[in-house]
This record gives sequence, structure tokens and C-alpha cells, in this order.
Amino acid sequence: MAEVKIAAEPRTEFGKGAARRVRRANKVPAVIYGHGADPKHVSVPGHELLLALRTPNVLISLQIDGSSELVIPKAVQRDPIKGFLEHVDLLAVKRGEKVTVEVPVVTEGELAPGGNLLEHILGALPVEAEATHIPESVAVSVEGLEAGASILAKDIELPRGTTLAVEEDAVVLQVVAAQAEAVEEAEEGAEGEAPAAEAGAEG
Repeated sequence: MAEVKIAAEPRTEFGKGAARRVRRANKVPAVIYGHGADPKHVSVPGHELLLALRTPNVLISLQIDGSSELVIPKAVQRDPIKGFLEHVDLLAVKRGEKVTVEVPVVTEGELAPGGNLLEHILGALPVEAEATHIPESVAVSVEGLEAGASILAKDIELPRGTTLAVEEDAVVLQVVAAQAEAVEEAEEGAEGEAPAAEAGAEG
């Protein structure tokens, strides 16, 4: 995974008012955690950070006052309506250090004919990998899978140096019969109508 270099500035003012001033300057308040050190408060250019966060678990080299700090995103807060970045928690990492992250699961291929549905039990797979070699995603073939089939965590081929951080038998994907889905929906609808019908009979 390539590093993304972004210049950041130390933050010495805190609170909602200070955070609003940072955002008005098109920057994002951020906090760096990790390695037992006190949290570091910084502001990061909003547009550059937004572009970087398009890559899951992106490795960012923050340039702060002439020094460099390697970090990965830990938690991202966005405005629920406009979607802009409000605050970001960053985890400090070192080269060679192992970290636990969640990696997106990408499916390839087509299910067997029949209109069955593919259900993502785990949208992202917890793995442990070297901080500078976190895979952007893991690919899983669902070609020809039929209803009732499932893919477990241990069935997924991981890049070299990456290991599972979840039970091997954890279900990641499963194929659900379309007909079973329709029956369940019909039963739920019937249950919802029953009280109304009884109320009408009583009246």
C-alpha cells in the first residue's frame, strides 16, 4: 500500500468553537493515538484527507513541524446530512508493526441461476497485517454458488503476511433462496394483517 503524504498543523485550541474555526479554514480536526503516548491534536487539509480516505485503511504520512508520523484512520465522523468530515481519529503505527483492521470483502463471479440472493454477513473481514502492507480488500469468488452455500472466513485466501483476526468458522457470505425470502415476507405481512382483521370482526 502506497503512503499518502499530507501536511498537518498542531492544534492548541480545543472545544466546539475552535473546531468550527478549523472547519471554516477547510481543515479537519484530528487526534493521533497510539504507542502509549499522549494524544496529539492536529488539523489536516480537508480535501486531501477526503481523497485519502477513499482508500480503506489508507496509510498516511503526516508531516508535522518538520517531522513525519505514520498513521491509519481509526474512526471517521461525518456530517449526517452534508457528508463532510467533522473529525478523524488516527492511529499511530510503525513500519513492521502488526495492526488489526477490517478489510472490505469484494465478490467476483455470478451465483447459480435461480434468482437467489447473496447476503453479506460480514461486510468487512477483520485481519491482522503489517501496518505498511494492509490489503485494500480481499476477493471472494461466488461463481456458481447455489442456495444454502456459505463462505467462511477460513475459505478466503489472504495476501502473504495477513492473518485472520476472527474465528475461522465465522460466516462471511451466504446464499439465500429467493423463494424463502418471498415466503418470509408473505408470512410477516399476514401476521401484520391479522390484528387488523380481528379488530374489524370485533367492531
